[in-house]
Amino acid sequence: MIAEFGHQALISILSHLFFIALAWWALQSINYEKLLRGNHVLQARVLFIFLSIVIGSAVSNFFLDYLLWSQQLPLLFQMIM
Repeated sequence: MIAEFGHQALISILSHLFFIALAWWALQSINYEKLLRGNHVLQARVLFIFLSIVIGSAVSNFFLDYLLWSQQLPLLFQMIM
C-alpha cells in the first residue's frame, strides 16, 4: 500500500515536470517583445516561468485526474455485479 503511494507520487512529480516543460516550450512561440516595456526582460521571463507553471500544472492535474478516474472505472462494474 505504501509503495503504491510512492509510485503515485513519482508519477505526479514527473507528470508535472513534463507538462511544465511542455508549456514552457509552447510559450516560446509567442512574440512577446511587442508587449514588453523597455528594459523589463527579467520580469517577462519570470512571468513566462509562472505561466508555464500554471498551465503545466493545470494540464498535469487534468491528466492525473483522468488517469485516476480510468483506474477507478472498473470498480463501478464490480459494485453492480
